[in-house]
Amino acid sequence: MTNITIGEISVPPGTRATLDLPVGQLYTHETVNMPVHVIHGKQPGPAVFISAAIHGDELNGIEIVRRLVALPLLKKLRGVLLAVPVVNVLGAYQKSRYLPDRRDLNRSFPGSDKGSLASRLAHTFLAEVVAHAQYGIDLHTGAVHRDNFPQIRADLDDKKTPQLAAAFGAPVLLNTAQLSGSLRSAAAERDIPDMADDAGEAVRFDEIAIRTGVSGIVAVLRMLDMLPASRRPRKPFTPLLARESTWLRAPGSGVLRAHVPLGGLVEKEQLLGVVAGPLGENALEIRAPFDGFIIGRCNLPLIHEGEAAFHLARLAKSGDAEARLETFKSTHTDDAATLGFLTPTD
Repeated sequence: MTNITIGEISVPPGTRATLDLPVGQLYTHETVNMPVHVIHGKQPGPAVFISAAIHGDELNGIEIVRRLVALPLLKKLRGVLLAVPVVNVLGAYQKSRYLPDRRDLNRSFPGSDKGSLASRLAHTFLAEVVAHAQYGIDLHTGAVHRDNFPQIRADLDDKKTPQLAAAFGAPVLLNTAQLSGSLRSAAAERDIPDMADDAGEAVRFDEIAIRTGVSGIVAVLRMLDMLPASRRPRKPFTPLLARESTWLRAPGSGVLRAHVPLGGLVEKEQLLGVVAGPLGENALEIRAPFDGFIIGRCNLPLIHEGEAAFHLARLAKSGDAEARLETFKSTHTDDAATLGFLTPTD
């Protein structure tokens, strides 16, 4: 086994370190560093990167990484875990999705060392972190005022990804194309399976989303034989598979009154919400165009015509969807069951 070298720091087997990877300067000449936590197991195994806050206002991933690296269980790690709680450091400074040049870091990969600010940051992250890994998990949330029910987004037609995505244990697997310039597309070009855990809302902590993320990463590491099997395995759970989804948009401007919850199963033509004036005048209905599942929803009642209101996924099979969702909810709202893997004896 060889050392893992990031920047100018080498981390030998059987050790762990938190590194400050330089990614630029502020105009005040203050150095900006990306924190990278490296856990290098004593025994050989795969290398996995965990990335959070590629969008600087998506905070759930920061807490997921904090809880993850604190697990006593990681003392038994085989292989290498590269955990980056804040990739878009400059965006996080400003609580912004974007970099100061208003570019989206997740549309700037693979980047260049001579390109824009976003391009340079993307290039550094790929070269210094992703290049060491064979697998990746990218942590995201919904946008500002939009909440996502926990879901894994991945290319489910890829040979390696579906099994990892299912092991994660999120309630929904959403098949999504690899967008040009995204981290997932850049990882795929390097034959690194990478999936996105997308849960909660920007600029907020969501406890269920955080628990789902921590337990999901642990489950994937166990599947890769990087961690020993649990003495108290989770209840068997088969995620709901969605091959397609669509955002239903406001038919007019006004106050949105939602009639269905996030995570709700709906039927075709079911009333999802009403957009009307402050006193209920000029009411316009939003109805489901097909049977499906609400995986995203606008939380801000004030809405303009054309704005996204409900994200509806079409389920591949929905026969036992309600029972599966109840299994997920009971698992992640029960402290003892959810946090049991935190114990040193596991």
